[in-house]
Amino acid sequence: MMIKYAVVGAGRISQQAFLPGVGQSTNSKVTAIVTGDRDKAARLAEFHAVGQIVGYDRYDALLRSSDVDAVYIALPNHLHADCAVRAARAGKHVLVEKPLATNEQDALAMIAAAREAGVFLMTAYRLHNEPGTVAVLEHIRNGAIGRPLFFQSVFSFQAPQENHRLKAASWGGPLQDVGVYCVNAARHIFAEEPIEAMAMARRPTDDPRFCEVDASVAALLRFPSGGLAQFVASFGAGAVDNYRVVGTAGDLELDPGFRFETATRLRLRRDGEVSETQFPQTDHFSAQVEYFSDCIKAGTPPEADGEEGLADLRALVAIETAALTGQPQTITTRPRARHPTPDMVRVPPVTDRRLVF
Repeated sequence: MMIKYAVVGAGRISQQAFLPGVGQSTNSKVTAIVTGDRDKAARLAEFHAVGQIVGYDRYDALLRSSDVDAVYIALPNHLHADCAVRAARAGKHVLVEKPLATNEQDALAMIAAAREAGVFLMTAYRLHNEPGTVAVLEHIRNGAIGRPLFFQSVFSFQAPQENHRLKAASWGGPLQDVGVYCVNAARHIFAEEPIEAMAMARRPTDDPRFCEVDASVAALLRFPSGGLAQFVASFGAGAVDNYRVVGTAGDLELDPGFRFETATRLRLRRDGEVSETQFPQTDHFSAQVEYFSDCIKAGTPPEADGEEGLADLRALVAIETAALTGQPQTITTRPRARHPTPDMVRVPPVTDRRLVF
């Protein structure tokens, strides 16, 4: 049985990653593209053998049909909630890009709609299905570095001009776009929810890209056990994506650590010895959709559910407020019982077959 997806939003992430990823999967297929650009969608539909192109004005009609079982929402952040709630109420499962929403009220509405309809809402944390990421968590669980104490991370690149991630109206910015990866990694490494946030931001006046959003955000999160997580997220620096965890008995690094274009590499240091593991490069989006489709077919709720997305959203809002006010912000999120585990890992091969324009 193949789970049938509608791709909502035919932008770069759908073109570059999701559509090719589904093509690599064994249990999923895209049967419709929902977009406002029919010409672009026609080219994508022909390339990926997608049967339907639907405008946003026909989205609800598509949801009422049996042509799709689930939707993948890859729209600007402020549009996630509306499309997700409508899909859930129509009885469709929902996979939505992160951040889950732009505010807690919308996130709670998405979670409630899915719960009331008896469908699954999954936040698109592709790294939860990636072998290197899960290996880090397994090392920590097995005491490889003792008790984790400090988390440090940088995720940065030069954002192109005229990107919706540079627009305040869509809650764009480096914190929301790439800082969410750092927050999510730290939460699972400490296996706790942060309780306090402090932050500073930089917005240069001589770069037209940053008229509406910050170029860089530096954040500090405190966890109940005393763990500290520091990270910098930036749209105006060289391409770096890594993190390091220091424990009472050693440390480990994942570098590269976040991007889907490169394979992760783990370095573990303890008692004067250093070991390295190079993980295979996998198709993150294929792994993610395979996992979600497995959950749908088995009737098993996904680990990265709506509450997972809400936990990160609360931390992001606290960090943003701390940067704006200069004051520490309290975070209140209930502990989560589930974290990424080896049974969630999928290792589909990567593909070069994609159409990007």
